[in-house]
Amino acid sequence: MRELLAAATRPAKVVYVSRDAEPAPVLDEIAALAGPILRVVPIEKLAALARTDTHQGVVATARPLLPVSVDDLLAVDGCFVLALEGVTDPHNLGAVLRSAAAFGVTGVVVPNRRATLVTPAVAKAAAGAIEHVPIALTSGIPAALERARRAQVWTVGLAADGGTEIDAITVADESIVLVMGAEGHGLSRLSTQRCDVVARIPIADHVESLNVSVAAAIALHEIARRRRSR
Repeated sequence: MRELLAAATRPAKVVYVSRDAEPAPVLDEIAALAGPILRVVPIEKLAALARTDTHQGVVATARPLLPVSVDDLLAVDGCFVLALEGVTDPHNLGAVLRSAAAFGVTGVVVPNRRATLVTPAVAKAAAGAIEHVPIALTSGIPAALERARRAQVWTVGLAADGGTEIDAITVADESIVLVMGAEGHGLSRLSTQRCDVVARIPIADHVESLNVSVAAAIALHEIARRRRSR
């Protein structure tokens, strides 16, 4: 909620705060940012608006989160885009979006089917990141990678059997799309074929794989580190 108001990328119409909410610094910030659109209401009304018991005492109505186009993301000078192929767990997607915001990703691409979109659960897990990272929908990640090739943007897939360790890729400081696969399945064959580089995160032999949100955080941190030193 605080990030929604602070980012102001999609204006809030009304912010409701429970009359019974426990005092907290973040509520003071929300009240200050909301200004004249703040409404203090009984807990019963807030619960009815939220349609959940986990509203934490605050609800807002705002304009919808509108997707951008893949081409718009690729047109950003020095773009750092994350493409997710079929992530289905909303908590994983939310955590990945939070990492994307933390490490300077300029946009995220997700499929518009057979994958989780931005739901309330995703928004909560992202802890405000959806207000800072533009999100594009695509009919398929391979098609988005083909658009990247035409835009002369490097594509780097992340897979357990990648031929290059993530800290050794030579295009980290270029315009780049990092591509990650679905939980359990990894990158599709077609997406793998359309990547310029397929990289891996080195892990101990007795560990089969990493959770997609953990792998995303590691890979994004490494690419961000390389981009800072260019």
